[in-house]
Amino acid sequence: MSVMTEDPLTEEVRREQLIPLGQSPRDRRDLFLRKVLWIGVWLVFLSSPVDDLVSGEHTTAGTVAGWLGLAVFVGIYLALVFRDMGKPPAPRRAGGLVAVLGVLAVLLSFTLGAPWLALFCYVSVACGATFPLRAAFWAIPATAGVMLLVGLHVGEKSALDLVVLLVLIGFAMTGVVQLVRTTVELRKARATVAQLAANEERLRLARDLHDLLGHSLSLITLKSELAGRMLPDHPDTAAQQVADIEKVSRQALVDVREAVTGYRRPRLAAELAGAQVALTAAGVTAGIPADPDLTGVAEDGESALAWALREAITNVVRHSGAQKCTVEVLRRQTLDGPVLELSVEDNGSGGPAKGPGNGLTGLTERLEKVGGSLEAGRVRHGFRLVARVPTATAGT
Repeated sequence: MSVMTEDPLTEEVRREQLIPLGQSPRDRRDLFLRKVLWIGVWLVFLSSPVDDLVSGEHTTAGTVAGWLGLAVFVGIYLALVFRDMGKPPAPRRAGGLVAVLGVLAVLLSFTLGAPWLALFCYVSVACGATFPLRAAFWAIPATAGVMLLVGLHVGEKSALDLVVLLVLIGFAMTGVVQLVRTTVELRKARATVAQLAANEERLRLARDLHDLLGHSLSLITLKSELAGRMLPDHPDTAAQQVADIEKVSRQALVDVREAVTGYRRPRLAAELAGAQVALTAAGVTAGIPADPDLTGVAEDGESALAWALREAITNVVRHSGAQKCTVEVLRRQTLDGPVLELSVEDNGSGGPAKGPGNGLTGLTERLEKVGGSLEAGRVRHGFRLVARVPTATAGT
């Protein structure tokens, strides 16, 4: 947590340095780098066949055939896994390419020896990454079984150990794929819920505006028609109708302003949910209460606490460099009476010590208007902001 100062450069550097977990790639370059990082880990298994080829134990023809076969194998593997990573491939295409990988692994192992059994690791990974879950459950053990038979034929003593490795990495890949697909579906569901909520809010706004203005506008229209008819013969009565029109119009204006103020007023529960999302997206471990007890808290007081929370979380994400943030909403008894206290504490650097920024000053003024108070400053392991608003005494 830090003082309320704007630092767009710090925010941009933080975004460039971190790749938040669980977020979609920002662009094609980001997507490419993630795929290369993930797939590059598995290329370590190529060390055995490459060492075998450069050892000089094979004839020139055998070495050339080995390099060619390895290139074809890696090309098919990358085309299968790299291209389709994150989305389900066509079943026939995936099955055909995995079968080709299996045939190449068998042929190269039979021809060039035990070091080439490592290629079966890629076959197992491909099965876990591209096959449906039910198909992967039999394809991965089948791949391990074929590798065991080939390994025994070429005299590999550790073939049984390789069986365990193949099964483990194959099923680990199925778990990763299921996690990715579940995350994608969750994002889609969250977007759908947000869209439905927005639509419902539009409908509610339309209903409220109709209820607020329908009667007033109808009355204004009626009185305007009456005033128009009475104006030639009864100017005094027409003037009274015009005065009524002015009164109704002013009341309608007041109603609309109150309605708009209510729509713009932030709610503490909504801000707590938004804080959870913002901190998680920024890679900050968050501890946030779900349903605060707002009994006895005036709407203006709740609104002030919501603004304080929004400003605090914004600065935790942008400026603090914190790894952990804790939010608490507690009821306390003070010398001035019962209060609802909002506490936001993080383990960040606290930012430059140049006094309170405009954000803290604005929050202090907003809280003072509702009889509350604000405290903010460094603590032993970071920064802490405490906002308080009065609550109604029991029995009042």
